[in-house]
Amino acid sequence: MDDITGAHDDDGGAEMEVFKSFTIEAAHRLPNVPETHPCARVHGHSFTIELWVRGTIGAKSGWVVDFGDIADAFRPLHQQLDHRLLNDIDGLANPTSEHLAIWIWDRISPSVRGLSKVVVRETASSGCVYRGPRASTTHTERTR
Repeated sequence: MDDITGAHDDDGGAEMEVFKSFTIEAAHRLPNVPETHPCARVHGHSFTIELWVRGTIGAKSGWVVDFGDIADAFRPLHQQLDHRLLNDIDGLANPTSEHLAIWIWDRISPSVRGLSKVVVRETASSGCVYRGPRASTTHTERTR
């Protein structure tokens, strides 16, 4: 049993989802929309990214996961994304919110046990939720 992150506890405690939110300021353009579409031009967003973790509440820790552990795992991605042109980042040639959510999942899921979803909001009223790959879907199929 891990004394810090309840997600590692195997005590049969209550199952719950918790989340940590982050903000990145980034620009992008969508290369696959008509030239007359507003998103074909370079523009920026204050993206809100939520990382959700599912697990049981640790008997000793009292939490599912230490929010600091989530922040530590996201820090390198934040440095890659914040104040950047997303199109210039390897794997984000078509940086829709959907592709950004998958890109984040693929990079952070190995280090965040119990990751259950990645939420990307490009505005207060628009965004997406990614719950990870389906068992039969490969990364190559998702990025076509």
